[in-house]
Amino acid sequence: MIRNSLTGKQKSFLRSMGMSEEPIVQIGKEGVTPTVVQAAREAIKKRELIKVRVLQNSPEEPADAIELLAERADANLVQVIGRNGLLFKRNFEKPKIVLPK
Repeated sequence: MIRNSLTGKQKSFLRSMGMSEEPIVQIGKEGVTPTVVQAAREAIKKRELIKVRVLQNSPEEPADAIELLAERADANLVQVIGRNGLLFKRNFEKPKIVLPK
């Protein structure tokens, strides 16, 4: 997947959708483990847009941990606010979100 292939308008659209989402994947004291990456991949495949939370006991900085997870899960990083982040990856077989051009 091409990194940062989203336009500003598309990111804004995804951010507005992510406001009402609850965090699905949590990064804890172990950091970004293969289990966390696998859980993120499965959730992204089903939903396309997921919210990630970095817990207080995580050894990594929230922005770094979310960026690392996006890289390993092969997803676009939409935004990071505090300890929360949004990841997006289009599901070409069953798209759920229609992005603006």
